[in-house]
Amino acid sequence: MAGEHKPYELMDATAYTEEQLREIWNEEYVCQRICTHDGILVKFYDSNFDHAFYDSSKRRVSKKDPHYKDTLSEERVERLRWIKDVLTDTTAQLKMGYDNKKKKYDYSKRVALVKGNYVVIIQLYGDCTRANFITAFVADDETVEKIENDIDWV
Repeated sequence: MAGEHKPYELMDATAYTEEQLREIWNEEYVCQRICTHDGILVKFYDSNFDHAFYDSSKRRVSKKDPHYKDTLSEERVERLRWIKDVLTDTTAQLKMGYDNKKKKYDYSKRVALVKGNYVVIIQLYGDCTRANFITAFVADDETVEKIENDIDWV
């Protein structure tokens, strides 16, 4: 299922079953060695699929709510292959992540913004040459504005 694609090309989300999408995820991310444009090795896990490609059928629900991440998102799936594109894109806006619980910026989280509203977040660890993929999503205007005003990641 893995194959060549043009950078930032949308997938036809309706052409695949959920099982096939999980296979693509596994082949193209979990089983691959993927580095950012500046040399950070990013690790992906099978479990990342649910967080990255599901949405909640209800707005603003708690993680404890049964509707949290209960709907496969066509909008997110269309961009499944974009994650690699973002990580290797030298023109991506890179911002420091913000920890809402601690109400402060967190240098170990890096937010990349491309195409005006597509976001990929990774969590750096160790000597900052390795990271884990956290999530990817299409941001609404309010979220984009917040990200654009965040501190640059350097």
